[in-house]
Amino acid sequence: FFAVLTSSFRWGFTEGMRITAASAGIFLVHELMLATSADLPRIALRSAFLLTLGYMSAQWGELKVISKLRLALLHDVTRLSNPRFGVDQTLAMVLGRIQGYFGPGECILITQEGDSTDYSLRSVRAGGPKAVITRENIAGDAARPLMIFEGSDMVVYSRPSWSAATLPARCHVYRSRTNRWERCETTSSNRLAELLDATTFIAVPVSMKKGGGRLYLFSRERTFGKGDVLFLAQVAAQVFPTIENIEVLDRMASDAALRERHRIAWDLHDTAIQPYIGLKLALSALCNKAAPDNPLRMDLNRLAAMATQVIDDLRHYARTFRAALPSSDGGYLPALQRHIERIRDFYGIDITLRTDASLGISDRLGVEVLQIVREGLSNICKHTNARRGAVDIRAADGLLAVHIENECTGAQPADFIPHSILERARALGGNASIRYQPGSATIVQVAIPI
Repeated sequence: FFAVLTSSFRWGFTEGMRITAASAGIFLVHELMLATSADLPRIALRSAFLLTLGYMSAQWGELKVISKLRLALLHDVTRLSNPRFGVDQTLAMVLGRIQGYFGPGECILITQEGDSTDYSLRSVRAGGPKAVITRENIAGDAARPLMIFEGSDMVVYSRPSWSAATLPARCHVYRSRTNRWERCETTSSNRLAELLDATTFIAVPVSMKKGGGRLYLFSRERTFGKGDVLFLAQVAAQVFPTIENIEVLDRMASDAALRERHRIAWDLHDTAIQPYIGLKLALSALCNKAAPDNPLRMDLNRLAAMATQVIDDLRHYARTFRAALPSSDGGYLPALQRHIERIRDFYGIDITLRTDASLGISDRLGVEVLQIVREGLSNICKHTNARRGAVDIRAADGLLAVHIENECTGAQPADFIPHSILERARALGGNASIRYQPGSATIVQVAIPI
């Protein structure tokens, strides 16, 4: 009994029934070896009692395991990601958690905002060690097959793949108006299942102030039940109102930040750009005074060109900063590559960029990463004699890892903390540290939760 209870309440129904069957089998073999004909009714009764109690324990244990997993999922989806990353990042996190809980398959969220005729489609598919998250806008005609159910109905559909020729598909709908389950026709559901290439799916409504949509889960490897669709509806009811609140707060914070950006951009023009313009004019005057054979003329021209480039960068930064367009340059990777090329031209330092173009991080996080890498490369240019370096950006296990490396062939440098990088990382919920490879390299390691 102890083994049956332990396995049932720790691992659920399947493991509990295995231990139950094994226990009953061992009991029968042992008793039958020693029993007489008069003992057979007693043995049969005890074996039936053991099987019955084991089955009940396995069912109770399965309920306990499911409840624990569901509570963990509700905890995960309500523990929102950093609001600075925007609503898209939070939605991606939530859909990834939902897909991970329900197992192999795909999770689709289709929403429509206000009176728009277009829909937004987000999908999460299990792929290898991590989920693959995509987002795209689709026209109303393309979204119509996914919007065939009435607004508040919750649907569970299953079609046995191993006996599709003999057993019909089953489709049940939960009517919120009457709080009852009803059988529904399967023609449209069959077409939807074929479109999704699934044998089973569940669908729940998603209600938002500015519109609505549906959340789908479909699979070919498991069968969903009525309890699954009710739980998914509970998750959606918990998450999406909170996401709307994040969107409102994010919009308020963005408006306040935009006003502050205007003020900072004006200060930047007055306190940084104007002095550089004066420096450029002074360098140009020195270049004009220098004779053609002056050995410093080439260096002065180089400094004047560098000052001109810095002025252009500051003006571009001030314009984009004032307009709050973090992705106006086409993304953080092209901007980072241009910055690396500029370092190679001005300082003669060869920087290798290693990253995955399909990281899938938001524009906001990309801009923060760009600023962190720029600060790290600036430290290499100003405080080291390195001629080579590397930048490595990877995402794994829920963390975005940024490594900024420079060669260090001499003695180990003095301990230091890049305060600007550390403060930026902590503002994003992460951390930064320094790692030395004696006689080889110094590495600034930044980890940011995503």
